[in-house]
Amino acid sequence: MVSRTRGAHVLVWEQPGLEDQHPRSYTGGLGTRHWVTFMLFLGMANAYIMRTNMSVAIVAMVNHTALPVVAEATDNECGDTETNTTNHASQDGKFVWSTPMQGYILSSFFYGYVITQIPFGILSKRYGARLFLGVGMLINSVFGLLVPVAAEAGYGYLILVRFIQGLGEGPIVPCTHAMLAKWIPPNERSRMGAAVYAGAQFGTVISMPLSGLLSAYGFADGWPSIFYVFGLVGTVWCLGFLFFVSEDPEQCPRIKEAEKKYILSSLWGTAGSSSPPIPWSKILMSMPFWAIMLAHMGQNYGYETLMTELPTFMRQVLHFSIKDNGFLSALPYLCMWLFSMFISVVADWMLSSGRFNHTQVRKIINSMGQYGPAIGLFIAANTGCNPAATVAILSVGVGLNGGIYSGFKVNHLDISPRFAGILMAFTNCLANLTGLLAPIVAGYIIEGRPTQVQWRKVFYIAAGVYIFCATFYNVFASGRRLEWDNPADDEANAKKAAAKKSEKLEKKAAKNQSLQETAQ
Repeated sequence: MVSRTRGAHVLVWEQPGLEDQHPRSYTGGLGTRHWVTFMLFLGMANAYIMRTNMSVAIVAMVNHTALPVVAEATDNECGDTETNTTNHASQDGKFVWSTPMQGYILSSFFYGYVITQIPFGILSKRYGARLFLGVGMLINSVFGLLVPVAAEAGYGYLILVRFIQGLGEGPIVPCTHAMLAKWIPPNERSRMGAAVYAGAQFGTVISMPLSGLLSAYGFADGWPSIFYVFGLVGTVWCLGFLFFVSEDPEQCPRIKEAEKKYILSSLWGTAGSSSPPIPWSKILMSMPFWAIMLAHMGQNYGYETLMTELPTFMRQVLHFSIKDNGFLSALPYLCMWLFSMFISVVADWMLSSGRFNHTQVRKIINSMGQYGPAIGLFIAANTGCNPAATVAILSVGVGLNGGIYSGFKVNHLDISPRFAGILMAFTNCLANLTGLLAPIVAGYIIEGRPTQVQWRKVFYIAAGVYIFCATFYNVFASGRRLEWDNPADDEANAKKAAAKKSEKLEKKAAKNQSLQETAQ
């Protein structure tokens, strides 16, 4: 049953309090919304390629043999420390950058990335997401082409260029979320959202091996070709996105009328020009929002521990470096990508079957995505001197982590389609800051004592964070559109705001008049 309010299609099942009934399906096959999803997928892949390629390139850029050697603390519980070592001499470059300086270069991107999350989330709500996303990524790609020149000019210029790249990539997550809210009907969000965000894993799987090959065999002396190739590919994507993707179905000249009606009737007040004031106080008082926030923060902390600290553990304790093998480095990301695709289809089937509502599906799938890696960390902490088992646990744990894309990652779209980009900007910003704590905590625990006992503490802490945040999410999360994002209330809220403003102006005028009379 469909009713209409102020020219927008309003579905009874999408009104607060009437959750999880299912809209009519559109049987027109692949449509414009699938094209938008594919372009956003490529954009996310490009973003993660630009984010990770420096970590591969810097190995070939640095002259390792010219650096002063400081012996790394290792553990001898698992035998000799000479196994599986990497021959750096064959990879030496021209830049003599110390390890701390390499850290500054690698982290400069992320400082730019974090500080633009919230501003672009707010701006995308007011002015639209498409332009910020496309232009931001264009800046990222163009400055990527300048990385070799900046490196030759000095590390200060390189840090500045990487920082600007991070600024340009800042809009990718909040603006992608805002566009998904306008283009994707509720019962397609699990697989469409997972398809888009799985671009992160796809980009990493492509970036790591290909960057290694370009570094060894590419043109322009090897490593510069990494930035030229990916920078050019990113620029082409940005131009294609800006020319061939529209802000929403109402502004798209190529969409079929049947698909347009299907999307608009499913979204109830999401598409179009409806842009009420942001209800900041109600958002901050909303427990479902905080459930997503905690889940996102716990995810980033646990993920950074899984992907950053386990290889270090295998080098220091097991004397086996996963980075020595490009396939093994990319395998966990490949598992996460494949599982996220599989579980997203399952999630949408659960919704379409009518046996589960949105709240139940988000909690069930998110539990797989966060309890699974927690269990993996507990097991990895007790695998002993078994590198193969540790790699297997890493792959399975990170693979199960793909459930978060059909869990909390698309939950913003459920509770508030119109403000989804802003909600994602806040949660993603704080989550990225939380993720930076993982290597700090691990470094403090294992400094000078890289024993299995100390590493077990690192894994247990990360697993505990996963479990706490996932449990908090299961208690307080909701898949229902919340009452403070009710388009039916827009007119009443606008009148109330206008009346309050008018009253304030009248009081100010009366006060001024009183002051004038007193002065006379």
